[in-house]
Amino acid sequence: MTNSTFTLKNARLVTLNGLIHDGIVRVEDGRIAYIGTLSQLTPVEQAWLTDAIDADNGYVMPGFIDVHVHGGFGADFMDASHTAYDQITKFHMEHGTTTMLATSMTQSHEALDKVVDAVDAYMKSNSKYAQLAGLHLEGPFVNPKYKGAQNDAFMMDAQIDWLEGWHEHHPGVMKQLSLAPERDNALNAIRWCRAHGINAAAAHTDATYEQLTEAANAGLNQAVHTFNAMTPVHHRNPGVAGGVLTDDRIAAEVIADGHHVHPACIKLLVRSKAAGKLILITDAMSAAGMPNGQYDLGGLPVTVIDGVARLTEGGSLAGSTLTMIGAIQFVTRHVGLSVEEASKLASINPAKQIGIDDVTGSIEVGKQADLVWTDAELNIKKVWAKGRTHM
Repeated sequence: MTNSTFTLKNARLVTLNGLIHDGIVRVEDGRIAYIGTLSQLTPVEQAWLTDAIDADNGYVMPGFIDVHVHGGFGADFMDASHTAYDQITKFHMEHGTTTMLATSMTQSHEALDKVVDAVDAYMKSNSKYAQLAGLHLEGPFVNPKYKGAQNDAFMMDAQIDWLEGWHEHHPGVMKQLSLAPERDNALNAIRWCRAHGINAAAAHTDATYEQLTEAANAGLNQAVHTFNAMTPVHHRNPGVAGGVLTDDRIAAEVIADGHHVHPACIKLLVRSKAAGKLILITDAMSAAGMPNGQYDLGGLPVTVIDGVARLTEGGSLAGSTLTMIGAIQFVTRHVGLSVEEASKLASINPAKQIGIDDVTGSIEVGKQADLVWTDAELNIKKVWAKGRTHM
């Protein structure tokens, strides 16, 4: 790990107010201490430039925040071990992610117990890599009709006593519950989550537009991998997708890898969603960063060919091998977003959604030095989490 005090110069700094050309960012003890340009430095501050890192007119963005990621580099969060979590957080940090939610799969109560325990323990450790901000429970309270790559053997109606038990023993660990809002007891689960500061998201759902609206009235505030594993838009039956497009209370996740969602539909999301309500995710599984071959996702066999993960039986898309920098590259090259616009979808928007925007998600004095430096073509040069890097 390098020293957490350093200066970057000659950068295109991506801030909430736009680009700062020929920018300088100073990091001291893992926090951002200065943002500006050469002309603004005092004679004393100019001493910082002696050993400064030359960004060579590349971009310096806020570290990416992935609220929906299952694994990477051969490991899965369901493995529930510190070693596996190091593998995942190291791999994704190398691709720009500095904060993430460990995302579970639809599995047994016992298996999920182990994941909650492991995430809590890892959050309390001094991670060298990307930080875990908490746990995203995807399932098991979802609908078999839109099961995707989730295991329908463990799908059930919402069990609030499970949520209460996890919250009691691991307060603050759960950050998001993704469920099918049409299932029995789902509305009560949504109300419980929102009362405890936990996001409630529509996922793997056969809900109608009206049921989604009722769920939003109860507090549902997010949609998992929009357009995937949900009722689609029809001009006389808007479905879940139509509700997500039109309800400003609901933040929309999207997997921008060119396989899950057509670029035109991502453009539709960009144009439809209110400011701050669109979020890039990877939904990456253990095969991210690995060669083609056979893998496992939530107990289901997965085949990866040319970087596309599908269930070996049935052929449904099974998560992705996407990285956050890959998503940034995709939306800038194929959706037409600027780097500044794309950066917000991967940083400040998810930070606000999970309530950590006072700490990270933007390049501002006083915040954690979670930074991504790329060249002009958006290839990663170096990544810092809390001012530290292992690259």
